[in-house]
Amino acid sequence: MKNNQTNRFAGIILLLLALLISGSAYSQIANQGEADLLRLRDNLTAATTVKAKKELLKQIGQTGTFVGMTVLGNYLPDQQLGKTAAEGIYQIAMGNNDFNGAITRSLLAKAALQLTGAKRNAIIRRLAEAGTEEGFVSLFNGKDLSGWKGLVENPIARAKMTAIELAEKQFDADQRMREDWIVENGLLAYVGTGYDNICTQEQYGDFEMLVDWRLDPTGKEPDAGIYLRGTPQVQIWDIARVNVGAQVGSGGLYNNQKNKSIPNCVADNKLGEWNSFYIRMVGDKVTVRLNGVLVVDNVPLENYWDRSLPIFPVEQIELQAHGSKVYYRDIYVRRLGTK
Repeated sequence: MKNNQTNRFAGIILLLLALLISGSAYSQIANQGEADLLRLRDNLTAATTVKAKKELLKQIGQTGTFVGMTVLGNYLPDQQLGKTAAEGIYQIAMGNNDFNGAITRSLLAKAALQLTGAKRNAIIRRLAEAGTEEGFVSLFNGKDLSGWKGLVENPIARAKMTAIELAEKQFDADQRMREDWIVENGLLAYVGTGYDNICTQEQYGDFEMLVDWRLDPTGKEPDAGIYLRGTPQVQIWDIARVNVGAQVGSGGLYNNQKNKSIPNCVADNKLGEWNSFYIRMVGDKVTVRLNGVLVVDNVPLENYWDRSLPIFPVEQIELQAHGSKVYYRDIYVRRLGTK
């Protein structure tokens, strides 16, 4: 009997190791903080007492997430909650040396003002040793549409335009964009009825991206996506729309034909709730985590505009709406391969 139990235990260990090596189980465990953060933010919004808010801020500090750190930063000026927020920022930043860009350095400097002793000294040492890495930068300030522009056709068509022609078309596209996209309660919201994307003014090669999204449950056929280097797309679905195949879940590279187009699993939250993407693109390979779950693992993104061509090495990032209201928030991007 004892040997049987030992063999069973060993078998379980080997199975867990196999799952970890395969990457799927590891990614779901290691990035649970991304899913936890969404829940904690909702609870924080609903909290009414200082005690409850402090407890939630402490838990956000345990998520280990970059966005969690920026959420905590909003509470630093609060006399009752500032020290708790500073403790959380310290916990996240000091526990992840990969978060070493300008936003992290600024948050740590502000947190140090509310901390004392060993923690303050540790921050001072960290800042003294820090370089000038840009790190994650915010693409949306929550106030206006700075840094964004309207969509002018596609990358191949734009490349064929003269500078004057492109400028004229860009002027018209920006006008349409300001009619369809607005800032609503600090969120980037699509309120139009067409299909015009909102695009970054800057272009990106290899990058990591963080973005939260929420589909309006009252919208007609909720549908959206993220264009990478001007190319469709990381899909966003209402998974109840089985008539269009949406039951496979969000995060897949929808327009792929040769390479995998559907996600590894369904990781969507309930329609109307917030979801979180982590997107990494290196060369033509794309990795996507949805709510902390690995749904796309290093899959090539095909050139939708001309499938005989490789993906564009550098292009804009676009947020898509598909005729139905959609919200985006906390949009951050970090360039890879550059300091």
